[in-house]
Amino acid sequence: MVTTENILEVLKKVNDPELGRNIVELGMIKDLVISDAGAVSFTLALTIPGCPLKNQMEREARLAVMALSGVTDVKITFGAMSDEERKAIFNKGQPQMPKLNQFNHVKKVIAVLSGKGGVGKSSVSALLACELMRAGKKVGILDADITGPSIPKLFGLPSGGLRGTDDGILPAVTSTGIKVMSTNLMVPDENAAVIWRGPMISGTIKQFWTDVLWGNLDVLLVDLPPGTSDAALTVMQSIPVNGVVLVTTPQQLAGMVVRKADSMLKQLKIPVLGVVENMSYYPCPDNGNKHYIFGPSHAAELAKAVNTDLYIQLPIKPEIAELGDAGKIEQATQDGLGPVVALL
Repeated sequence: MVTTENILEVLKKVNDPELGRNIVELGMIKDLVISDAGAVSFTLALTIPGCPLKNQMEREARLAVMALSGVTDVKITFGAMSDEERKAIFNKGQPQMPKLNQFNHVKKVIAVLSGKGGVGKSSVSALLACELMRAGKKVGILDADITGPSIPKLFGLPSGGLRGTDDGILPAVTSTGIKVMSTNLMVPDENAAVIWRGPMISGTIKQFWTDVLWGNLDVLLVDLPPGTSDAALTVMQSIPVNGVVLVTTPQQLAGMVVRKADSMLKQLKIPVLGVVENMSYYPCPDNGNKHYIFGPSHAAELAKAVNTDLYIQLPIKPEIAELGDAGKIEQATQDGLGPVVALL
């Protein structure tokens, strides 16, 4: 006859891929019931309701329990942990600098996020890093867009050639001293595709935090891929992020998707520092008049929706695109980012 102990024992073999710990240890199994006929039912309490890996965990848990002799059926329902339970998990597993990086001192970690692709998030990350350097800050960029990295291209950093020591991986350094880590610095050809599944992406992001010799930094910017799936969740749960800059464009569709990203941040209790509306308008070179190519600005209302007072409208500047394509983004200036720089 199957017992509660039997079931919990096999469920210990099922891990939360993001946290790397089993679902029993994490306290995710609730309301476990075994009927006389051998039907098993329980609730799988997720760390956040929209966990992108919930179906994978449900599938593995179902297969593990069904393999037990005497089990006739398995019914799994989803639930969500309380704030207290979630804090207990993340406080216990709070990221720590490993011994190999005992000389790493990062004062602030700021994620640059947008729910939608194509809004110029990587460009904003690069320009913000440049402006921070001009303000006298020591800056690094962790390129968490593992399968679609743009940062090395913007700074003219060549593929391959990363070196390591017994203490960890040495990041690439730009001409002005910005430290960069990206998958495109690891492959022999910048056009080579990185075809990885979620767990490998998550593991690489964690390595970029734990195994790279960042040294002393005032600000580490984390350039995230679009959306709210594996990569974004890994950064928010595995790296001590101090705040997020949300990037959008004037189109209402972009604003709607950014609000989805904000919804995730609220669940994880991570503050939004400000909203950057990129490509907000085009300043006429003849008379300086602003032309709203993509429609009227929604920066103010979006900032209000995500509970921040800071919003910035960046103009369309063709010269920035040209410098980025040439790997010379450090020669570009974007004065509009001044309020964000002052905040950091």
